[in-house]
Amino acid sequence: MAGELEGKVAIVTGGASGIGLATVELFVAEGARVVIADLDRAAGDPLAERLGPASRFFAVDVSKRAEVEALVAFTAEQFGTLDVMFNNAGISCAAFPDFLYDTLDDFDRVVAVNLLGPILGTQIAARAMARQGTGGSIINTASIAGILAGQAMMSYRVTKAGVVHFTKSAAIDLARHEIRVNCIAPGHIQTAMSAFEEGSAPENVTLLAKEIDSIYLSNQPLKRRGLPRDVAEAALFLASDRSRFATGTVMPVEGGVTAGDPVNHLADILGARSRILGD
Repeated sequence: MAGELEGKVAIVTGGASGIGLATVELFVAEGARVVIADLDRAAGDPLAERLGPASRFFAVDVSKRAEVEALVAFTAEQFGTLDVMFNNAGISCAAFPDFLYDTLDDFDRVVAVNLLGPILGTQIAARAMARQGTGGSIINTASIAGILAGQAMMSYRVTKAGVVHFTKSAAIDLARHEIRVNCIAPGHIQTAMSAFEEGSAPENVTLLAKEIDSIYLSNQPLKRRGLPRDVAEAALFLASDRSRFATGTVMPVEGGVTAGDPVNHLADILGARSRILGD
């Protein structure tokens, strides 16, 4: 169905690349006017130019209150209203495979972007939406790392778990203003953040990607990597009126990783029994 967001105005943070880029493109295709909010002006300006009059670029650090306030004010100035806030911007943390040796040097920055960013974005956008009196949709990007406990990358994990809990709490708090707050928990999505290819020689990137894919898919029932567009489609649903009775939800987009253990342990046990006992 075309025109899902006809007449709506949206902000997408982290909108110049990855999941954000796919979402910006989809939102515009579905009729929205979109502000691309990102620190990467070199990518954001050409994107806004390519998408035409339905988009604008605004450089912002989502961890800075004054900059997020300026972003929301800019959106109102350019497009007159704000209907959808997608707090998608996020960063990873240093990849220490063993928590005992994690320096936590980047902890403050990871918390500032991944957790404070969505909190500020939600609060400031909700104030604008409440003043309008027309409600709105706020979407936060969490992660399967915020749902499932696991090893390593503790700074990232705790921020994404915080986003999940914050989303539910904000949904309750803002419901009286008809503002819905939901979050998406992406899984193994093909983005630069998940590629671990920084500094790799070009001839090794494809080989590395193949190895990483096999690792990612080992505990995933659907045996393909997710694409940014897969997450963008979920964001479209949460931004549109189709989700008008949904708030406080956590929507996994992860090929079934959080559904449970994909290994048929009974089959493995019976196979071992057969090998050992010969029956």
